[in-house]
Amino acid sequence: MKFTIKDYIEQHNAVVGNLDHDEIENAILLIKNTIERGGRVAVCGNGGSAVAASHYITDWNKMVYAYTNVRFNGICLSDNVGLITAYANDLSYDDVFSEQVKNLLNKDDLLITLSGSGNSENVVKATIVAKSMSVKTLTICGYDGGKLKQLSDNSVWIRSMDMQLCEDAHTVFGHMVMKNLCGSDIVA
Repeated sequence: MKFTIKDYIEQHNAVVGNLDHDEIENAILLIKNTIERGGRVAVCGNGGSAVAASHYITDWNKMVYAYTNVRFNGICLSDNVGLITAYANDLSYDDVFSEQVKNLLNKDDLLITLSGSGNSENVVKATIVAKSMSVKTLTICGYDGGKLKQLSDNSVWIRSMDMQLCEDAHTVFGHMVMKNLCGSDIVA
């Protein structure tokens, strides 16, 4: 099928329109509860998902405090290139997030993983380690949900087999969380 802008927009709208509202509301409540308990929210992903994870933490850290005066203790495990390459070089790329989970997260924290396929080994391993530490887990995943949908305590499943549409929905989710945490009148 030949790409057309009209078709892409229609597919995008269908994917976003098909997001499960209950899954999103549960995810937002989990994030809110973590912050209210004084816990940390850590996010990670690969490629476009790493960029979306960084975008989440940028928006949530800045905007939540700016609009509510509530501190948002968020980190992106994908952001520290030195640490990622050190773990990849000394251990394995599969360990770049799980090793950070071991060092940076505690029982009252939340690990959010982003993956179009739901099968990225390093985020799967981070989820397994987090669960072994009693860290709550949430995945934002596409395709059939992959291993992450099965392993995670909670999920927002993007019902699409198209990576770019999954990544679009990642961004939409992050903005919905920010607007909810800050209040509906936010326009910044």
